[in-house]
Amino acid sequence: MATQTLTEQNFDEVVTGNDIVLVDFWADWCGPCKSFAPTYEKASNQHEDVVFGKVDTEAEQGLAAAANIRSIPTIMAFREGVLVFAQPGALPPAALEDLVTQVKALDMDDVRKQLAEQQPKA
Repeated sequence: MATQTLTEQNFDEVVTGNDIVLVDFWADWCGPCKSFAPTYEKASNQHEDVVFGKVDTEAEQGLAAAANIRSIPTIMAFREGVLVFAQPGALPPAALEDLVTQVKALDMDDVRKQLAEQQPKA
């Protein structure tokens, strides 16, 4: 599956409407972003059960700000609408593959339980 362009208009729908979504925050002027793009694209073709999205931080400055992007490229992974990974920097192919494998293997009941335990008691 090819990567999808994510915008402020479709970001929430894509993230909440799919089981696993990886997001690459990038910009056209960013050398490491351009170097990482073929690795990301290749992974998107190898994992058809995962949505691979890309956010152009220049075109989507509001979305980049809302996601607290300070450095690009930044990779985020969402599982069942929950942010489970966020890290700046281009990943080598093996690390990206490992990330996808780990996100697929997550026990989301356990993740939600841990998140609930972190919430301050009202």
